[in-house]
Amino acid sequence: MSEFRKKRKKICHMCAGKTVNYKDIIIISKYISDSGKILPRRFTGTCAKHQRYIASQVKLARFMALIPFKK
Repeated sequence: MSEFRKKRKKICHMCAGKTVNYKDIIIISKYISDSGKILPRRFTGTCAKHQRYIASQVKLARFMALIPFKK
């Protein structure tokens, strides 16, 4: 018998009150993969509005040379 696991709903951290800024590399690194790509919503659990904001912050951090484009 296989038991069904109930998936826990991911909550958007930004809707919960946390902020993401391009200057904070530790937080931004949670939203990019090891190869430097921006992680999708299904992995990060962010809402659509904040995923677009995170993507713009990651791109800004790349442009300012705080994180590399590719690893």
